[in-house]
Amino acid sequence: MLELRGIDVFYGEAQALWSLDLDVADGELVCIVGPNGAGKTTLVQAIAGMLPVRRGSVRVGGTEVAGRPAHLVCRTGVAIVPEGRRVLPGMTVADNLDLGAYRREARPWRDESLAWVHRLFPRLLERANLPAGNLSGGEQQMLAIGRALMARPRLLLMDEPSLGLAPVVVDGVFDVIGEINRAGVSVLLVEQNVQRALEIADRGYVLSEGRIALHGTAAELLANADLRRSVLGVA
Repeated sequence: MLELRGIDVFYGEAQALWSLDLDVADGELVCIVGPNGAGKTTLVQAIAGMLPVRRGSVRVGGTEVAGRPAHLVCRTGVAIVPEGRRVLPGMTVADNLDLGAYRREARPWRDESLAWVHRLFPRLLERANLPAGNLSGGEQQMLAIGRALMARPRLLLMDEPSLGLAPVVVDGVFDVIGEINRAGVSVLLVEQNVQRALEIADRGYVLSEGRIALHGTAAELLANADLRRSVLGVA
């Protein structure tokens, strides 16, 4: 589904990602973990076409997307749940969701997608006519995920979906991420909650200073002593 080979990403002349290789297979849930400033958000934005890839290859479903603008990357079946949610506060919940189905390939499935989103997040149906800015942080995160699902993605990029949420809300969000993946959507999850992310992931990568420091199955990473010390803070 997703293949990255040797990608370099820069902010101006400052290099942020270095010769990075990464794979997400069809139907797989892969997490990216690492300390703040490691380049996790940069990686998501580069895949989505929001930042240019200076060198290397980014392939989605076998199609090269490096160098394409974000709207054309989206047309290959990629959707993003951005860090900080970024809902449109002055528009209703219903209108925010409809924006997610703007992609031409998603429009015929709008009603089916909306029904799925409402099954995952019944609260969004209850608040359909409220401005998105009136929602709590947890509800806005539900809306951000639902909006991305309206695009009928084959690959869902999720950037820090638990950031700033209460623990009970975090548990619900992770349950939904697992359900989305079990429905056949490939997921690349960038997450600060390392333990919880690895508990639901198939595999993981540890990013450090713009480079892949470790990778393996979720079980292997959870058992790795260096990772437990440096990222989980467990001796």
